[in-house]
Amino acid sequence: MHDLRSIRDNPAAFDAGLARRGLSAQSGDILALDQRRRALQTEFQELQARRNEASKLIGAYKKEGKDAQPLLDEVAALKEKMPALEQQEKELGVELDGILASLPNLPADDVPEGKDEHDNVEIRRVGTPVEIAGAKQHFELGEALGLMSFDAAAKLSGARFTVLRGKLARLERALGDFMLDIQTNEFGFEEVSPPLLVKDDAAFGTAQLPKFTEDLFQTTNGFWLIPTAEVPLTNLVNDAILDSDELPLRFTARTPCFRSEAGSAGRDTRGMIRQHQFYKVEMVSITRPDQSQAEHERMTDAAETVLKRLGLPFRTVKLCTGDMGFSAQKTYDIEVWLPGQGMYREISSCSNCGDFQARRMKARFRAKGEKNTQFLHTLNGSGLAVGRCLIAVLENYQQPDGSILVPEALRPYMGGLERITA
Repeated sequence: MHDLRSIRDNPAAFDAGLARRGLSAQSGDILALDQRRRALQTEFQELQARRNEASKLIGAYKKEGKDAQPLLDEVAALKEKMPALEQQEKELGVELDGILASLPNLPADDVPEGKDEHDNVEIRRVGTPVEIAGAKQHFELGEALGLMSFDAAAKLSGARFTVLRGKLARLERALGDFMLDIQTNEFGFEEVSPPLLVKDDAAFGTAQLPKFTEDLFQTTNGFWLIPTAEVPLTNLVNDAILDSDELPLRFTARTPCFRSEAGSAGRDTRGMIRQHQFYKVEMVSITRPDQSQAEHERMTDAAETVLKRLGLPFRTVKLCTGDMGFSAQKTYDIEVWLPGQGMYREISSCSNCGDFQARRMKARFRAKGEKNTQFLHTLNGSGLAVGRCLIAVLENYQQPDGSILVPEALRPYMGGLERITA
């Protein structure tokens, strides 16, 4: 949600930010609606004041024996007119809020200009991509091991689902435990076990609604299945006023995530890259405005640390204006090397949303010794996508005989197992 006051103060800057997102100017329409709404508010207040004044005069007139009928008629007319004005003002408010809620966050000044992923800027590379002769993709490896089945999943649920069994199921669990231990023990995130079903307000607060309705799954009684734990974790501060001394708050959770993958027909149709259901370890930080930039770098480091410990080559890119998510002010994507595809693929997105989500959630804080409140800043990032990390382990640690070496860091989580075989 955008700050209407800042648009009033600097409409040119607002339109310039939208232009960087590839959108047309909106401040003119917004301010015209705002002006009409404020005019109605002023008129309503003036009528209300006159009604109160006339009501007092009626009593005085009656005491003095004067004819109060004209005043009675005036008050009756005002009472009839005021509800219509109030309704018009409310309708304009809903229209104005709808426009403000439909527009994406404005990019930070250091976000590079660009149209799509080809214009993202590489920040760093860590590790050297392994060269594997005849490298296989994860689904070939998993099916050959007899521990990954897309046919079995299709019988149960249809396309874009997977059944993992035995050691691969344990490897998926081990990866999630490993990630959580790093985020909680080393980076101070508090582990949370949140609901997987949320109400409209929660989905609106993190900006999944209304724009991305078709990307979500909804139950018959109106709940939304979470597309990421960002939704419940960020909404822990919905409609809250925190003390500045409490900040930053850091939450992490491993949850199933559910996505309809609307618009992804024909993309990654084989394998586990793009699924309707998958596990992810999510990180969410709630900060003061002066903390969020440093927290963004810290969160990205927390995600990168998982890949470093697993010995997986990766690169980190800064997303351009045309590739950023709706709520993001600035985003780093971490892309892991997949030998079977011969390319880097996204495994984490770490975003600073500024006060964009906090305004939608009415999430605020109060600085020590101050009466007024300010909006919080919210950040979120994958730490990491468990399924994609499983893919990366399978492809980077594949052996000529089709077995998979277990990375040393994961062996304590696998009961000491060193190799997964058919």
